[in-house]
Order: sequence, then structure tokens, then C-alpha cells
Amino acid sequence: MTAPATPAYRRLSVEERRAQLLDAALTLFAHRAPEEVSLDDVAAAAGVSRPLVYRYFRGGKQELYEAALRSAADELERCFTEPQAGPPTERLGRVLDRYLAFVDQHDAGFSALLQGGSVCETSRTTAIVDEVRRAAAGQILRHIGTGRTAQDPPGARLRMMVRTWIAAVESASLIWLDEGKRPPAGELRDWLVDHLIALLVATAATDEETAGAVDALVSQERVDGPVATLARRVAPRVGGAAHLL
Repeated sequence: MTAPATPAYRRLSVEERRAQLLDAALTLFAHRAPEEVSLDDVAAAAGVSRPLVYRYFRGGKQELYEAALRSAADELERCFTEPQAGPPTERLGRVLDRYLAFVDQHDAGFSALLQGGSVCETSRTTAIVDEVRRAAAGQILRHIGTGRTAQDPPGARLRMMVRTWIAAVESASLIWLDEGKRPPAGELRDWLVDHLIALLVATAATDEETAGAVDALVSQERVDGPVATLARRVAPRVGGAAHLL
């Protein structure tokens, strides 16, 4: 009886080997702070030798970390990419579902990334994180229907409001991790959507551009959607403030 043939060894291309090492590094950085991951750890996770890691990342751990961060940042930016179809709050809900799934998967690495202070933190890593924040802000501004273009960008008040909300989302994500991922991700998502609605309404009270954005957003919402639901919940609770009107 003829013995089964042994599969031939397949040499990886440069791109495939780099991808393999990056994948191993991303897995480690996702669950441990950067300073707790060594090149030996990456080599072991990828099943290769330490010198081989150096061959592909001559800058050592710092270069590998920055490459892994760039890869994670690209994935995070994709979380905020959503077709401009359907009610804006439903689009936002899908964006937040993907974002919170990313946070859940990257856990300790996400905390280290946003809290800073890592020995691997440099002006380049900070720039990568800021780039993600700017990209997220641009996507949110498009979804709330400003109708403005790159040549005619939204005004300062509306931009500040969106950046404030993104900062709040980041903070809430870190607290969520600290609290053992409670409440459930779905509840956190709904609360963050409500938070943006509330910020929009508060800003619209003194900013005409934001008021126009709110009008455009509301016109696309469903009668049983987050905007209407929040209004119904809030109205009875502020009834006691009627004497202030």
C-alpha cells in the first residue's frame, strides 16, 4: 500500500510573511499592553524565530507595534463606514455595533491605545490615533445630514459637538471595559445614540446650522425610532420643569 504523500513545504512570500507576523502581533497587542509584549512572544505566536521577526521589522518591536497599530486603525476606520441609506440613527446603531465589537475583541490593547502612556507611544502612534478620530468625525457629520462639502465644511459648533461625542464614546468604551463589559453592548449602543441626539438638540438651541441638521435628521426617522422613543421617555420626566418655561 502506498503511503500518503507528505504535503510540500510552502515558502511564504514577503507580503505573506509580514501579514503572518502582523496577525500574531495584533492578537498579542489586543489582549496585553504593548510594553508587556516582547519580540520573543511575537515569534512564538507566529511559530518562527526571533531573528526572522527582525528580518521583516528591522526597527524591532517599535516598528512592529506601529505597523500593527496602523492595521488596527484601518480596521477601526472601516467600523465607521456606513452607506447613507435609511434613518440616520439606525446607521449610527450599526456603526456602534461594529465599534463595540472591535473594542470587545481588542480589550486590553484598546485601553492601552486610548489611555496612552505606553513606552511604545510616539508622535507617529499618536498621529495614527488622531487620524482615526478625524475620520470618525467626518463620517458622523455626513450621517447627520449637514449637506456640506470638503470645500464648505460644517461650522465650528457642529464640529465641536461631534468631536465631543466621539470623546464621550471613547470614555464610555474604557469604562465599559473596566466594568466587565456591563451593561450589555446593545444597551450601551442605544445609550450612545441617545447621547448624540441629546447633544444635537442642545446645540441646535443656539446654533442655526445644527438646528438645520436636526430638522434633516428628524425628517428621515421612523415614528418608532430612537428619536421619537427618546422624546416620549423624556417628556414625562421634565414635566416638573414646566414652571421654568
